Amino acid sequence: MTDIFKKGITVLLKRQNNILSAAYIIMATVIFSQLLGLFRNRLLVSIFGASSTLGVYNYSSILPDTIFQLVIAAAFSSAFIPVFADYLSKGKDKEGHNMASTFLLLGIIVFSILSLILVIFAPFFLQLFNLGENFTPEQMGLMANIMRLLVIGQLLFIIGTFFTALLQSYNHFFIPGFAQALYNLGIIAGIVIFHSFFGIYSAPLGAILGATIFIAFQIPLARKIGFRFRPSTLLYRHEGVKKIFHLMWPRTIQVGIQQIGTIAIASIISFMADPGRMHLLFDYAKTLMFAPVSLIAFSISQAAFPVLAREKNELEEFKATFITSFNQMLYLILPVSALILVLRIPIVRLIYGADKFDWPATVLTGQTLAFLSISIFAQGLIVLFYRAFYALHNTFIPLITSAVSTIFLLVVGYVLVVNNHMGLPSIAIGFTLANIAQLILLFYFLDKKTRGFDKRSLMISLSKFFIATIMTGVALYIPIKLLDQLVFDTTRTINLIILTGISSLAGLIIYLFLTWLLKIREAQTYIHICLQIGNWREILGRSGEVIDANRTNP
Repeated sequence: MTDIFKKGITVLLKRQNNILSAAYIIMATVIFSQLLGLFRNRLLVSIFGASSTLGVYNYSSILPDTIFQLVIAAAFSSAFIPVFADYLSKGKDKEGHNMASTFLLLGIIVFSILSLILVIFAPFFLQLFNLGENFTPEQMGLMANIMRLLVIGQLLFIIGTFFTALLQSYNHFFIPGFAQALYNLGIIAGIVIFHSFFGIYSAPLGAILGATIFIAFQIPLARKIGFRFRPSTLLYRHEGVKKIFHLMWPRTIQVGIQQIGTIAIASIISFMADPGRMHLLFDYAKTLMFAPVSLIAFSISQAAFPVLAREKNELEEFKATFITSFNQMLYLILPVSALILVLRIPIVRLIYGADKFDWPATVLTGQTLAFLSISIFAQGLIVLFYRAFYALHNTFIPLITSAVSTIFLLVVGYVLVVNNHMGLPSIAIGFTLANIAQLILLFYFLDKKTRGFDKRSLMISLSKFFIATIMTGVALYIPIKLLDQLVFDTTRTINLIILTGISSLAGLIIYLFLTWLLKIREAQTYIHICLQIGNWREILGRSGEVIDANRTNP
């Protein structure tokens, strides 16, 4: 037993050299992180309720996160890994580490300067979220204080995110993913330990604790691959850093536009009665909607990115890899979308159904989630399209499509909420329409960029996927209607779990049967993997879609 455990740990810690094995590792860690994230949210609701106070905490995180996304996340998602991987492919690990250290130092300096301005002038900047003048002065003061604490957590999170990008460049996915999960665990620990003494301030204190753990857990492996923090005195004049800036600026602008959209939506919600509560419910619905995107879309896209980058000059191979990832993603994400749409109320009750999360909050969150769930497939594919364009060293098209999508969302949100005084679900409607429109634009431009996909084959696959998904939705809906109240008293949690499980199982069986019947290739692939689940160590180590076959293990 001990020998099996040791071998299992060895498999998880080694470099992953094919797309599917890397995706499985990423998915496993994302599941763990998502579960902890959902538990964190339920813990907050169980202590503070679906209240304005908790909503104020959500609002306070928007601006620090905006700075983080602009300064660091944009670079790591589009430019750092390709530039750093170029150093590694040429055997220039030491020079690459020097470049990485320099970029990290510069990022910390820029973030610190912008954050200091934000901290000093917090009351001024936070007025962006009180355009409807529905927050009290006390709530605005609380928002400013929480935001100042969150800035410290974000500064530490930058370092942890840097280590994640560094290790993923060496095709290490387990340690960074698990460290991300421990970040949520740190927040949970902070809330449990400090809420009796500091109230809502326990959440940002937990974020600081979680970010510290996020860093510490990755340091040993970073040292093992030979990384030492030795920045160049050239800073922004360093050639590698200059290349990152050259590649990242369109992505930075794109992220800026998206963050403007986030800020604007929060401002629009401020025109509703009790904006703190409304923003909280929207954020919680969005969290549930985003879970499969994080789990499936980011995992497959992240694992495919290095392969797409290597095949950028071989367009036929590039298109084959892209379509394979495209279909694999749809196969997994569409039934989950149907499940969330049909079972939205039971899901909200099970995840957030603490005593202080009342029934009106449950219904409104469920309604919002219903409209958001329709866009899950689009959001997932958008992530893959972004990676495809980044692999082609094109960050301009994602920028333009993101700008169009954001403008569309803001116009719809303003018209529906501010002009027509419609409720929270109207924001979700605009969000869904904007994402589907962006997906259509991205497909059009990538099709042109790659000299055309086989559209007939693609349409046949899409038709099969959506037929199976619609029938799955019906299979999910029937047990809910037949068994709810007639057989199960769903006011009891155990009965709700049983009903949700029966409905989900029925839907899953129908989906698997239909995708097998329609001869969807991805069904055969995943069924084959499930049949061999006992040989999981062999599956994870098997060579398939090779990420980087030219490097030896560090």
